Amino acid sequence: MPRWENPAPGKADSAALLCRVLEILRRLYGRRPRPGRRNPVGVLVATILSQNTNDANSSAGYGNLTRELATWDAVADAPTGQIVRLIRVAGLAKTKSVRIQAILREIRCRRGQIGLDFLAEMDNDEAYQTLTAFKGVGPKTALCTLMLALERRVFPVDTHIFRIARRLGVLDEKVSFARAHEVLEPLVRPDDRYAMHMLLIAHGRAVCKAARPQCDRCRILQLCPHGQRTMAGVFKEGEGDAG
Repeated sequence: MPRWENPAPGKADSAALLCRVLEILRRLYGRRPRPGRRNPVGVLVATILSQNTNDANSSAGYGNLTRELATWDAVADAPTGQIVRLIRVAGLAKTKSVRIQAILREIRCRRGQIGLDFLAEMDNDEAYQTLTAFKGVGPKTALCTLMLALERRVFPVDTHIFRIARRLGVLDEKVSFARAHEVLEPLVRPDDRYAMHMLLIAHGRAVCKAARPQCDRCRILQLCPHGQRTMAGVFKEGEGDAG
């Protein structure tokens, strides 16, 4: 994780661009106030379920799981086949069920009970390292847990944010998904990181889509080199058709 709060030398322009993006997205989608602290284990499990699926499916899987099994101990001790059945709607159920149960059991083995409240006593780096030590918990999952459960001023990067950051030119094509948060987090003011995370995801889902971005109705088009190139290509094709 990055240990600094200010952009590195040469990154001030990127930070300023993201600040302008945030202002526009706030006007477009509304402000995103923090929801308050949540149970860290619940957030961790929910984030694992969200991997490689959409919010509706992951929420349905989490709901099934927590309605039928009242405690995390019950989830840890249930037959794996039962967990698979409950979270099937979230996709990759066999992998996720094994992963979730293994993490819950490991927490219990180490701490004597299933809970992650002890993370509140750690700084961001230590808490991040603790979470990513669990098999199947990568940077995004760990940072989402810190941000959503402990209100830490970190910046998780999901596929929408990764895609938009590349299109805006603030993330070099050589930077991997696993390292993207290290580059982007210092570019966003700590107090803005939650809102920026949520608003970029909203924009990625609604407009800046992976396969067919709707650049013609994008409010941040004037800041986006990729979008401007896309629109220039559209206009050029249109001119050819007209001729």
